[in-house]
Amino acid sequence: MNSSLNLSADFNLESYRFSYPEELLAVSPLDKRDNCRLLVIERASGSVFHKRFYDLPEYLNPGDCLALNETKVFSCRLIGRKKSDGKADILLTREISPGYWAALGSGFKKDQELIFPGNFTGKVEGLNEDGEYLLRFDREDVESYMSQNGFSPLPPYILKKRKSLPFLESSEKKDSESYQTVYARNLGSIAAPTAGLHFTPELLKEIEGRGISICRLTLHVGRGTFKPIVCKDIRQHKMLPEYYHVSSETSRTLEEAKKRGGKIVAVGTTVVRTLETLAVRKDELSGWTDLFVYPGYPLKMTSALITNFHLPESTPLILASAFAGREKLLKIYQEAFLLKYRLFSYGDAMLIL
Repeated sequence: MNSSLNLSADFNLESYRFSYPEELLAVSPLDKRDNCRLLVIERASGSVFHKRFYDLPEYLNPGDCLALNETKVFSCRLIGRKKSDGKADILLTREISPGYWAALGSGFKKDQELIFPGNFTGKVEGLNEDGEYLLRFDREDVESYMSQNGFSPLPPYILKKRKSLPFLESSEKKDSESYQTVYARNLGSIAAPTAGLHFTPELLKEIEGRGISICRLTLHVGRGTFKPIVCKDIRQHKMLPEYYHVSSETSRTLEEAKKRGGKIVAVGTTVVRTLETLAVRKDELSGWTDLFVYPGYPLKMTSALITNFHLPESTPLILASAFAGREKLLKIYQEAFLLKYRLFSYGDAMLIL
């Protein structure tokens, strides 16, 4: 008997599969961050509104709390060559020990030597159980080298589309700034918390001026956020742990907001996972979280979500479905496609109230 016949659609990976117009994939940001479109979903009324991101303060009230992820993105994409011949394009994902890193890439062999600008070399020592290459470099201070010679770790779908758009070659030089939030300060992510890319200093100042508190925390985006789901029942998926930190000041700000009945508005799925981890672990303000939020998860801390549009069958899409409802969210995605919303990391935004 096929057990999948009894699997609820909310838990069936296939229910999160959809196609999207390739031409709507955003390969670069808008010149002004907060000019992007904002699709607003009011869960209580079922209403949907089409706004601009600078309209966000209209949906926040005095006493609410806006929670931001202050993580900063490594320039962790290195481009060099194989000593044997051919291009070497790798994405460093985490340091195992000084000079020894896990990385993503393709076509490498054990004991292969890679050479990067400035005579910086690494040796491939094999694959780990998560499908990452293990690289031993000829120096320990790899982070310093990355900061001078690395590129922003843009998603593969952006890099692929850019290859057919030569007029955007100059964009890569701008990514080091545009692929960071304006409030990024704690280095450690291999991808940007993209919901936060739409904020400007002026917009944050306006929000605070309306009596809305802003709190800041950190979750370093790692492979956990992007690890593909391969099990049919999404509840069987295991997130890879990612590091988070919440200051005692932020913890107090969150508690005060809850006591006065204000909304806690998470800017991005990484903030949701941090807040909901904190709700369970209470006083454990730093640590590693592998929390996976999907429809039916009992949200304890987060009231509303600001997020971007997400790829099919991804963990961020499933988390957003926990807020808006899977059927409702995917129906709204189809409407957004018709209205030409820009998609994914550099695309438009959504507010789920």
